[in-house]
This record gives sequence, C-alpha cells and structure tokens, in this order.
Amino acid sequence: MPRYALKVEYQGAPFAGWQRQKDQPSVQGAIEHALAKLEPGPHTIAAAGRTDAGVHALGQVAHCDLTRDWDPFRLSEALNYHLKPAPVAITACVQVADDWHARFSALERQYLFRILTRRAPVTHEEGQVWQLKNDLDVNAMQAAADLLIGRHDFTTFRSTICQAESPVKTLDELRVERVSGFSGPEIHFHVRARSFLHNQVRSFVGTLERVGAGSWSPQDVGDALAACDRAACGPVCPGHGLYLARVIYPEPVFD
Repeated sequence: MPRYALKVEYQGAPFAGWQRQKDQPSVQGAIEHALAKLEPGPHTIAAAGRTDAGVHALGQVAHCDLTRDWDPFRLSEALNYHLKPAPVAITACVQVADDWHARFSALERQYLFRILTRRAPVTHEEGQVWQLKNDLDVNAMQAAADLLIGRHDFTTFRSTICQAESPVKTLDELRVERVSGFSGPEIHFHVRARSFLHNQVRSFVGTLERVGAGSWSPQDVGDALAACDRAACGPVCPGHGLYLARVIYPEPVFD
C-alpha cells in the first residue's frame, strides 16, 4: 500500500481539535471523511502533533496509506475538493517510504503564538489572535523565557490530563518579538522542541503574559519552573492564538 505525506493547513475554530472524536468535528475526521470519498474506508491517518480545540496549523503533517497508486498532485486536488467547505487545505502531498511516519520520524515541532495588542475590537482576524488591550514588556518576557530554555522537568507547565510518560523535555527555543501585524501591533512567540507536553506552549505564553503585564517578575517564572507544581503556573492562554507552524524531519519532505 503506497504511503503519502500530507502537509495540512487549517483554522481550528470549528473543530474540537485534531484528533477524531465520536460526537464532535475534528480535523482528522474531516480528512478521513474526504479520503473515504476517494477509496473505500475506514481510513486512519497519523499526524505529527495533536492540536487542541481552536488551535490552528500552517504546517501540520500527516500520512495516509492508500490502495491505489495516486499521483500526489491529483490526490491533493481531490482531497481539497472533498474537504470543502471545511477550513482545511492540503497544501502539499508526496509519496514516502512505507516506514516513514508523520509523528515518529519528526525531529522537531515549531509553534507560533500571536498576541494582538490594540483596544479596538478585532474584526478580520477574530479567532486568529489573542487580543489584549494593553501593551506588554517584550524584554521582560524574553528574560523570563530564557529561564525555560533547555532540559527541565516541566510539570508546572503540563496539563493535569497530559498522558506523556515523563514531564522532562528539552526546549530548544522560546523567542519573543514585536512585529507589525495586519491589524495592528503584535507580539509573537516562537517555540521549538522535539516534542511538547499537553498545553505546554499555552501555559508558557499565559505565564509570560503575566510578566509582560508587570504582575510577575522574570524570576517568578524561574521559581514556578523549579516548583514542579501545576498550581505554580500562570493562566493558560486561549488556543486561538496558537499555530503549529512547521514540522522538521531528517530529510526535507515537501521542499
């Protein structure tokens, strides 16, 4: 059975997350339903990461096994046709080796979180950014973020329902920058690691926002990390500002 890698872009708002759920719409379910229009199912696809409800993707990666030998371009076009009107798009498709796996072959996941700082209500990008009415201190947030980089026990920044075997992870990058967005000034958080705990990025951003707002000091974040206690975490920010931006593999898949 030929295996195909899919690069997937989606808006998370209509979905209960990536993972297929019995009574709620999911991104995985939408793609599997589209695949069933092309070949008899059931189909089960695997993804590089399971995004939560409301979380978006610019470069999610999944793979599927099919019985027919499809031309990758025709497969992506057919899937996009059958995915309408769901806000999901297959932006690239290639045939891969039978032992290639979207999740287990990945070396790194990269996330982007967007905060829009303006007082006027959001119109065009509602549900795409976390809007805050007041500006944040980017330098203070970066000083706090620097304390989180490296290999740590991230229990404090781990959801209580996280199913990972260990809270110890290596965080390769947590960079905070101010940019000029389409709708106004934005603050972006760029986060890189091989793998993440459940709600880890949203816990980081929500905690760092407290630093940027002046309610916490950078050292408070270091103390929260050292506590290894979920109760020491700051607020968990909403999912609609978060994007799975890119997945890195040992060899380029789509480039």
